[in-house]
Amino acid sequence: MITSRNNDKVKNVVRLGKSSERRSQNRIIVEGKREIERAVQCGFVADILFVCPEIATQKIEIPCNCLEEVTAEVFDKMAYREGSDGLLAVMIPKYASLNDFHPKRNPLIIVLETVEKPGNLGAVMRTADAAGADAVIIADSRTDLFNPNAIRASVGCIFSVPLFACSSDECIKWLKNNDITIYCTYLKASIDYLEADFRKGCAIVMGTEATGISQQWVDAADKNIIIPMNGIADSLNVSVCAAVVTFEAVRQRRQCR
Repeated sequence: MITSRNNDKVKNVVRLGKSSERRSQNRIIVEGKREIERAVQCGFVADILFVCPEIATQKIEIPCNCLEEVTAEVFDKMAYREGSDGLLAVMIPKYASLNDFHPKRNPLIIVLETVEKPGNLGAVMRTADAAGADAVIIADSRTDLFNPNAIRASVGCIFSVPLFACSSDECIKWLKNNDITIYCTYLKASIDYLEADFRKGCAIVMGTEATGISQQWVDAADKNIIIPMNGIADSLNVSVCAAVVTFEAVRQRRQCR
């Protein structure tokens, strides 16, 4: 039982709260029973599993390299969210190259350009999992793919959908080479998203709420799409936008079966 907040393993978990440490150590933090179990189910390896018997109300059985029990005071130092269930794992991430990805016929791809907020990334990953999207590509990323807040917002779904990070140039080239239609969410020269044909291989591309999609993607698009606004709001949160358009694609594809 670890009882000291100054334990080396505990202090290292705190350091892993920084993206630079996660990159240099090639480790990520996964907190919560559901998230940890989903990560393991998707092939991620638990390096260390921390369990706080005073807090944990549910047992967890996963393979791990090291199991450590800790006091509530120690766990509180490591935990990054409120209302934790007393389970936290240091895990080994899996990164893949987009060039090694060979999607099935007529794939449904979600592309996020320069996503900045990990919560938005996590929410989009949750949508991608629910919709059965084939992959999510982060173009010119400004956030850590496995930021703890992204993992939390995805409820562990960030582990279940193929996730790639690359430059916009690389992403556009890959989409073109794989004959995937590019639909950019853009305000100008756009068609209503309900009029777009998502039944064939396609990529739904979204930019940041602050600046929207870049001109590079506008130029690369086969078509621009828009979600009409009927109130005073002029835009939607990027994760909401992704859900609306992605599930329209799912609806169209179901009708083709």
